[in-house]
Amino acid sequence: MINYTISGNDMQVLILNLQGGDKIYAEPGHVVYKDVSVKFDMKAKGGILKSISRSLTGSDFFVAELEGPGVSTMSGFMPGKIIPLELNNNSILVEHTSFLAAEESVEYGASLARLSAGILGGEGLFMARFSGIGMVWLHAIGGLVQLNLAEGQEVQIEASHLLAFDEGMQYGITRVGGLKTMILSGLEGEGLFFVNIKGPGRVFMHAVSRLQLAASLLKVLKV
Repeated sequence: MINYTISGNDMQVLILNLQGGDKIYAEPGHVVYKDVSVKFDMKAKGGILKSISRSLTGSDFFVAELEGPGVSTMSGFMPGKIIPLELNNNSILVEHTSFLAAEESVEYGASLARLSAGILGGEGLFMARFSGIGMVWLHAIGGLVQLNLAEGQEVQIEASHLLAFDEGMQYGITRVGGLKTMILSGLEGEGLFFVNIKGPGRVFMHAVSRLQLAASLLKVLKV
């Protein structure tokens, strides 16, 4: 496992101490600095077909690949917490803008959930998929909210707050409310779409959504 530390409080930085031969990949734009000894390249992780499937989720076609020895650091684009998750032959589904970095041994693909009868209302949901063995680092805006759902336990998560959840859980997206809800929700769009998720498994959420943050800034700036 790659040696790492997480520094900071409200605006955290991931510090990776790469040994010779250690490789990680990250979403482009998140690297803060690196030692000159750390090699940097842009790759189509997993090949052309997997890169195309990832692009359907909104992710970049190419990822940044960094190889040790040396130190490399990266951070999210907004205040929040860095979430380290270790995979051990399991998979996790992630909202693509929440991905920060992962070890080379972790597979990076995409998943489209089909609504199953009884939980969801007819639409699917595109998510990035990470599987295999190794570390994945995610970024939660504002802070992390985590639920550990029991067998059969269901929750509805406002869609823009969804960060990640264990693969194998039943899930899908449903619309809530009508025209009045759309008008009252305003720019934030809050309440229009919820993601239904059924346990068992872990669910990770942003404490603050990008839509909420953008709307608040617009009000302050009076744009």
